[in-house]
Amino acid sequence: MIRLALLRHGATAWNAAGVLQGRSDVALSPEGRADVAGWRLPDGVASWSWQTSPLARCRQTAALLRASHPGPASAIEPRLVEMDFGSWEGQRLAALRAADPDGTAAREARGLDFAAPGGESPRDVQARLAPWLGVLAAAGRDVLAITHKGVIRALYAQASGWPMLGRMPTRLDLAALQLFALSGDGLLSVEHLNLAIRPPR
Repeated sequence: MIRLALLRHGATAWNAAGVLQGRSDVALSPEGRADVAGWRLPDGVASWSWQTSPLARCRQTAALLRASHPGPASAIEPRLVEMDFGSWEGQRLAALRAADPDGTAAREARGLDFAAPGGESPRDVQARLAPWLGVLAAAGRDVLAITHKGVIRALYAQASGWPMLGRMPTRLDLAALQLFALSGDGLLSVEHLNLAIRPPR
């Protein structure tokens, strides 16, 4: 049994504007960089193997964290890339809902099979991450993965059995660390959610 910690990247200007980023390679905003520079990982996590999505916002988050948590460089893992939002990328979800309320609601009611036009579903994300989880389980090392909201939600749904319909069993704080246990056969389970990374003020 190993531990897998998932951490979302710091904030971007698109996050602040409520725009769907998906695969768009948007850098951290100045505010996001300043926020990440103040994050502190729970004891021991800095010594784990670090992997990161190839997108700039995750690579920048990893570099900023390494400045205050010394250790080896992060490995780039392409499968940690954000869920593809297809033709919805670069748009605000609120605007999409307003322009086509029935069509957008019908897509969102599909749960794990929700997908934007031309994009991925959470079930697709789970499928592309399954071989990666198998590699981690075989390697037998605890891992910190710096990734994206869509990836974290898809893995949480897998670990918790949530079909991504209705209320989330536990609301995820996306400015916190999500900790999972990974068995030798690649089975993922929830260990501890919403571990604080911001020092108390």
